[in-house]
Parts: sequence; C-alpha cells; structure tokens
Amino acid sequence: MQGAGRYTGFTPLDLTDRSWPGRRISAAPRWLSTDLRDGNQSLARPMSPERKLMMFDLLVRIGFKEIEVGFPVASQDDHDFVRLLIERDLIPDDVRITVLTQAREELIRATVDCLRGAPRAMVHIYNATSPLFRELVFGLDRAGCRDLAVRATRVMMDHAERALPGCDLAYQYSPELFNETEPDFALEVCEAVMDAWQPEAGRGIILNFPTTVERSLPNVFADQIEWLDRNLSRREHVCLSIHPHNDRGTGVAAAELALLAGAERIEGCLFGNGERAGNVCLVTLCMNLFTHGIDPGVDLSDINDVRRTVEECNQMTVHPRHPYAGDLVYTAFSGSHQDAIKKGFDELERHAEQTGVPAAELPWSTPYLPVDPKDVGRTYEAVVRVNSQSGKGGVAYVMSAWHGLALPRGLQADLAALVQARADAEGGELSPGRIGELFREEYVDHGAPAELFVPITATLWVDGAVPRDLRQELGPWGIEVRAVHGSAPALARQGAPGRPSLVRRAPHDVVVYAECGAPAEGAADVASGPGTAWGVGAGSDVTAAAFSAVRAAGTRLAERARRRPARPLEPRPLAAAG
Repeated sequence: MQGAGRYTGFTPLDLTDRSWPGRRISAAPRWLSTDLRDGNQSLARPMSPERKLMMFDLLVRIGFKEIEVGFPVASQDDHDFVRLLIERDLIPDDVRITVLTQAREELIRATVDCLRGAPRAMVHIYNATSPLFRELVFGLDRAGCRDLAVRATRVMMDHAERALPGCDLAYQYSPELFNETEPDFALEVCEAVMDAWQPEAGRGIILNFPTTVERSLPNVFADQIEWLDRNLSRREHVCLSIHPHNDRGTGVAAAELALLAGAERIEGCLFGNGERAGNVCLVTLCMNLFTHGIDPGVDLSDINDVRRTVEECNQMTVHPRHPYAGDLVYTAFSGSHQDAIKKGFDELERHAEQTGVPAAELPWSTPYLPVDPKDVGRTYEAVVRVNSQSGKGGVAYVMSAWHGLALPRGLQADLAALVQARADAEGGELSPGRIGELFREEYVDHGAPAELFVPITATLWVDGAVPRDLRQELGPWGIEVRAVHGSAPALARQGAPGRPSLVRRAPHDVVVYAECGAPAEGAADVASGPGTAWGVGAGSDVTAAAFSAVRAAGTRLAERARRRPARPLEPRPLAAAG
C-alpha cells in the first residue's frame, strides 16, 4: 500500500520494570457515561430534549452514578437540558452530573452559572497539552500551557464559591491529548492544578487522561498510566481516570490494560458512540468484567432494551456483530458450532437435573458462547439459526428447543440433509417454524401408505419408558423390531417455553422414532437398494405410535425404491393398526 512511509510509529515509554502485565482486575472501576456529551456531539442529528431525557433515564436506571450531561456553553440545547434536570429535580440523590468546559475564563463562569441550584455536580475543565496543539494551535510554550490550566482552576473555584452555595461540587481536570503529551509535562501540569485545588480527605480530585486520538498500541497507554500512578503526589486523594477513544480499534484493550496499570475510572459511551471511530464501548467493558465473574455495577440484564433505547436516542443502529448486544452474536450458522453449542446446553441441563441446582445458577461453560444469553435477557431460540451451511447439530437444537423433540443421531443427520437441500433451493435461512413444518411433512404426515417391503426391520427410539414388549406386539404386522431404546431427556420433552410442541400431545403421550429398512436377506446391496428411512409417530398408545412411525418410514422406503429400483421383492400392503 503506497504512502506508508509518511507515517511513523509511536515511541514507547521506557518503563522496563512495569508491573501491570502480572496484575488481575478484581473489581469494577467507577464509570462515567459521556453519551449525552461526547456521544451527542458526534450525531448527525443531535438528540432532542425528549431523546436526551430518555437517555438520561436509561443511564440512571441501569446504574450509572456519574453522567456527563452536556457542554453548556457549546450550545443553547445543552444549557437548557442541564437547567431542565436541575429545575425539575430529575437528578437522583446518588447521581452526580458533570458539565464540561474549556479552560477559558468567560466559558468557565457561564458553565458554573448553569449549575445554580444543583445539589451535586462536577465541573470538568480541559486544555490541550500535546506539543502539536500547544505550539501549532494555541501558540503556547510549556509554561503558558501549565499556567492556563492553573488559572482556569482558580477561576472555577472562586466563581463557584459565590454562585453555588450549598452545592456538593467536585472537580475534574483533563490534559487533552494526554497520550501525545510528554509524560513529565503531563505530570507537571496535573501537579500545578492540584496545588491550586488542594485535594485532601473529603475534597479529592479527578485527573482524567484522554487518548483523545488513539495512536499507539494499548500496552504503551498502560505504561503511561502506570508511570503516572507511581509519580502523582497526593495519590490517596486522586482518582486516576481515563477517556479512551477507538481510532485504532483498540479502545477496549487500552482501557482494560490501563485498569491493570492503576486507572480507577473510565469514561465512555454505551456501544462506543463518539467522534470518528467512537469512544470506548462501556457495554463491552462491563460485560467483559461480568464474564470474568466481576459485577460491573451496571445492569445489562435486559441488553435488548438498552440497545433499543440507545438506537432510538442516537438514531443509529448497533452493529449486528457488536459484542454481547448485536443481533447475531448469540447465533450460530456453522454446523460444527451448532453441534458444540447444543451439546453444551444438553450437558448444562443434565447437570441441573443431577444436582437439583437450576441451570441459571450453575457455572457457565458452553462452547462458543462466553456468556449465557439468558443473563442478558436474550433467548436460546436465537442462538442457532439454520441455512445451507448448518449441520445436524443446529437442526437438532432447533427441534429440541423449539419443538420439544430429542432426535436420535441418525434422524438428526437425515433431517439436516433435507434442511440443507431446502435452504439451498430457497436461497436463505429457514426459520424454526419452517423446519418444524418440513419435519412433520417428511417424517410424520408422509401421505397415504404405499406398498411396502415386507417384512420390515425397525429400530425404535421411544420418548420415555417402554411400557410393553413392542417386539411381540409389532411382529404380527410383519415388523421385525431389532432394538428398542428409551431416548429423549426431560428438557426435550418440555419444548421451548411458551411454544407448542411440534407433536401436540397430552402429558402422558409418547413419541416414537423408527429407523426402518428391508431385511438383509431380502434387499439388494447397499449400492442399489433403498437403504433405510426414518419415520415418527406419536400418541397415548405406544404400540399405535410405533406403528405410525414404521408406516411413515415404510412409505418413504417404498417411494425411494420406486425412484431407485432395487432387486425385485414381493410387496404387499401393511395392515392397519388395531
């Protein structure tokens, strides 16, 4: 690719004794949502007051305690929304709102004024500290840049003392473009700001370090944070916060490594909204902690509702492959994936039956799924979807979860071939309902009985206990029963909650699966003979159900023989049951 020589790699920090790679994250950080500020300013159509309220209510409802609600001097809409929250008393007692402003005296005063009457609030002041910005954009040297941050802090303190009596006011300072700033200068500016603020017990400070434009590998950012963690004075009174962006697509990784390195707070947006490639995705970070057994402190148990609300507020769709919340992330099309997932669910249910512990309370260990879909309000029905790439595992899962039928492995393969052929012919995905229709048409209601090979051999799988000697009872009808198995587990007999079983039956009805063929001495060799066929029957009488299954399989055998003639046999109609 031409032009690569125009760019240079990022110079790493010389931190040879770093300790963050050997640490573990054991608790959730403090979170601050910037959806109403960073997120909103990046929308093609910024939120209306109604959409802002909807977003604010969502953030409060799922547990955010720190919410940046606007940049009051940037637009009248932002100013009015902050006033609306205060004047209507919409801020819960345990929530602190934050407002943002640049380090300019007139902007700071107007921002503080906007908070009049707020019971709890935070003022967040920033100025750019990187060499490129302080020299090219602002024409400042190091001293001028540092003094700008200090003056801004003092102006805010002085004006807030007069304008916000009774307000529980907190302070946050950000050296914008921190990740491109010389570490020693970033430290110098933050120390000067703290000298002005004088943090102490009960009067802490948040120092927030943005990767305003992500340029380096995540490990470089982690080294920068660990260096600060070691060198900041008054560390016990400092909350070390980060604000990662996603320009290189590694915002989540940078945030997680920064937590290992000493960060205590993360700013970002739900689903990673924000300028350019977005802010770090707080949903992904929260769920990553959850899948490691750490309560993130944010309730995503109804992740569909969270996603729908954010999509309505932002008027942007969440990508279908978005981790944890996308339409397709709990879905498998590949046959091998489907088979493994089905086995995982089956094992979970077996373990639940054996231990008496509900499946939802057992340790989660299922192939291909890092989280139980039920824990985020998703359903198992969406996990496996079937198209021409799917195999018997996916088809078996659909039949079990949607239709309450635990198919024998041979029938799984037979049905999978039928489904794949139909999906190929129709050029798309087959719904669970459509798969159920195909199953019934092919194996249950297979048309009028045709002339059958007699005698017929059958291997039977019976859903539940076998109450009678089916070998003896089916023998007079010319059916040789080679084996009878009890098959389906309780989960499959129940079917999916709220969905009728494919074979509608009373609580004591049974399902019988029959694999049938002509006897070896009567049939032609495998290459020219009809082979075996499957059928399914159901009812309150196991013998009648078995006969129905054999009749359906025998009809399919006869049809196959007509299409692919075997060595002539003497056929006769199979007698009706009863």
